[in-house]
Parts: sequence; C-alpha cells; structure tokens
Amino acid sequence: MMAASPLDSDAMTNAHAAPTDRRVILLILCLAVLIAQVDTSVVNLAVHAIGVGLHAPLPALQWVVDGYNLSYAALLMTGGTLADLLGRRRVLMAGAAVFVLGSLLAGLAPNITALIAGRVLAGIGAAMLLPASLALIRVIWADPHERAHAIGVWAGTNGAALAIGPTLGGWLIQTVGWRSVFLLIVPIGLAVLLWAPRAIPESRDAQGRRVDLPGQWFGGVLLAALAVAAIVHRLLLPAVAVSLLAALLFVRAERRAGAGAMIPLPLLRNTRLAAVNGVAAAMTFGMYGVLFLLPLNWLRGGVLDATGAGLALLPMSLAFVALSHRSGPWSKRYGTHRLIAGGMALIGAGIAVLACSHAGQNLWLAEAGLLLTGVGMALNTGPVLASAVAAVEPARAGTASAMINTARMIGATLGVGVLGSVFAAGATMTTGFTVAMALGAVVVFAGALLAMSMRAG
Repeated sequence: MMAASPLDSDAMTNAHAAPTDRRVILLILCLAVLIAQVDTSVVNLAVHAIGVGLHAPLPALQWVVDGYNLSYAALLMTGGTLADLLGRRRVLMAGAAVFVLGSLLAGLAPNITALIAGRVLAGIGAAMLLPASLALIRVIWADPHERAHAIGVWAGTNGAALAIGPTLGGWLIQTVGWRSVFLLIVPIGLAVLLWAPRAIPESRDAQGRRVDLPGQWFGGVLLAALAVAAIVHRLLLPAVAVSLLAALLFVRAERRAGAGAMIPLPLLRNTRLAAVNGVAAAMTFGMYGVLFLLPLNWLRGGVLDATGAGLALLPMSLAFVALSHRSGPWSKRYGTHRLIAGGMALIGAGIAVLACSHAGQNLWLAEAGLLLTGVGMALNTGPVLASAVAAVEPARAGTASAMINTARMIGATLGVGVLGSVFAAGATMTTGFTVAMALGAVVVFAGALLAMSMRAG
C-alpha cells in the first residue's frame, strides 16, 4: 500500500519515446498485464486437478486462489509508491521477476504448501507490475488523447485475458496438465524482463514519497486475519479479534502519518468513496465465489471436463468484453449510480439463477446465470472506477483508483473464503453450492442498494 499513487503527482521525470518506440513499449506493458490477468482467470479451472494431483482438501484449494488475492490486495498501493521511489521500469521488471519465480514455484510444486507459496509470490509480483505499468503510461504518453488511447489498449488486454484465459487454460489442463497454466506464464514474463530495459525509459518521482510501513503492516495483518477467519473455522474468533485490533491500529497509524499516510484520513472519511469501495467489494465477493465454485462443481461432478468448463465460461467473458465500451455513454444517459445499481442487480440475478442450477448440473440455467453476470459486470466495472475517481479531488485520483482496486481484491479474497466455506459445510454438494450462491446473491444485491445511495453523494 502507498503514501500516494503514481498518478497523484505531476512532478514526474520526463521519459520521451518516439511513436514507433511507444508502440513497442505499449506491447511490453500489455504483456505485463496479460501475465497477471491470464493467471487469475485460469487458476479456478485448475483447482480441481490440483486437489486430485496433490491430494489437497478444499481449504487448501481456497488458499491457492486467496494466497494470490491476499498478497496482491495487501501490497497493491505500496507497489505504486515503490515505482515512484525506485523507478517505474525497475519496479516493473522486479514485479515480472517475482511473478516468474512464483509461477515457476507453483508449476513445479511438489506439494500444496509450495504451490500456495508460489501463488503468494505471484501476487506480490502483480502488486508491483500493474501500478508500475499504468504509471509508465502516464509518464510516456504526455498528450491526454494519446494517453487515453494507450490506457484503453492496456485495459483492453484485461478483457482479452478474461476471454482467452479460461478457454486456453481449460484446454491446457485437459491436454497437458494443471502445471502448464503456471509454467505458460514463465516465457511471457521472461520476455518482459529481457525487453523492458532495452525499450522503456526509466522514470521516477521520489519527491515527497515514502513507504508508509506502519500502515502497510497493519493493513496487511488486517487482510490476512480476515482471510483466515473466512477459511480456517477453528480460528474464526481469534482471527476476527486480530482483524479488529489491526483495523484500529491502522487508523491510528494513518492519523499519525499525516500527509504521508498510505490512505489519508480525508479519504477514509469520504462516505461516497466508501460506498463505491463497498460496491466494488460486493461485486467481486459474489463473482470470485462463482468463478471458484462453479468450475469446481462441474469438474467434481463430471458434468464437464476442463476444456468444456473453460468454454462454458466464455459467454460471460464475451458479454463483458462486448458491452464494456458502452458503459461510458450509458452512464451519461441514465446516470452513473443507476447504471452501477442496474449492473449489480443483474449480477445478483445471475448468481441467483446459478443457485437454482443444481450445482451447475443444469447447464442451460448455469449459462443463463453466467450471461447475466457478464452483462452486469460490463455495465458497472468502468462506472465504479470512474465514480471512485470522481469522489475525490484531482490530486487524489490515483490514490482513489488504487483504493478501488484494493477493495476489489479484498472482496475477491473474502468471496472465495466465505462462499467456499459455506459450500464445504453443506450436507451435499448441491446444497452447499445453492446456499453459497444464495449468500453471494444477497451480498451483491446489497451492493446494488448501496449504489443507489450514491445518488445523493
């Protein structure tokens, strides 16, 4: 986490590049995003095979997903500060190196503990890669229109990864094995490492920057304790107590840090920003729970193989990619808060349909539910980010952007933990899945109501 985002400051080192060079730079930055997003989108398809291959129980499989989510969420904001302090290209390369090491460890893991450790490392790498890559775009593309185009291409890589990742990952798992989805990342990461120092100019902005170590420590402990509370039942009460204490100490640390706080107190008191963060966390709580449990049930129940499961997720991905670009014009026409609330309602409805699909065995219902969630995500993902930035003064836009992405990963971590545990507690696979999806839908519908409250903000 960070004292200020790389997007908060205009005092940046100039890093000019010719148009041809900038196309190469953008390709490298998109590859950096690709390795993080493909990894995220395919791992849910691999957890069943991992469980069989490494004899891992469900809680361990939850940590395979949440180890990445947790380290990414805890360190995302600090990754931006490190990029400013140490150099954006340097941190990009360090993130790629850590991600490659984590992927190698996961792909070659002899046991589930080593695999989880690899996933944690990969999350640390992603927390450096993504903010550094976005900060480099801000520096290298000085013209606002060219920068907007570059960011659009960079963001579009996320959509491409969402569409391609599950299909490619499912095929690899079915034909080569689950280790391939981690090892596939290695050559792409190495390409970033080898290419970046030759093509990307270095830039930094150390003025007024420092890492908020107390805030980072207490924030990390808070998130870790919440994840433990969600997954490890016997530690529920101690973990909740630790999380509450860490939250109090975090606020105290931020108050003492003043202007150098990771999250300045005015942002913590900003009710509109808090509402937007709550909506983002509610969305990922439901969706990451779906993406963890639905493929697992398909594969465990023999409904689909890995290739089929990847293809079955494609309608959701395609709906998201096809409609995301319409969210901007529709926000202007219908109002941002209405579009966000409508998107959340569609996601909640989709998850409710999944709850009626007999643990995904009714494929028609499952596909209908996934299609609804894809449309809902397309409607509200962009407006949620725009609302976070609009809720603060321009100088804090970068911090607000980092906060919303952190909130998304917190929701993802809790969604996999809580809904996975609810599923495991069910008397049967179908009962557990139904109750878990019902809870996910309730949380997302609550997010829709919260979005409507933003109108007055």
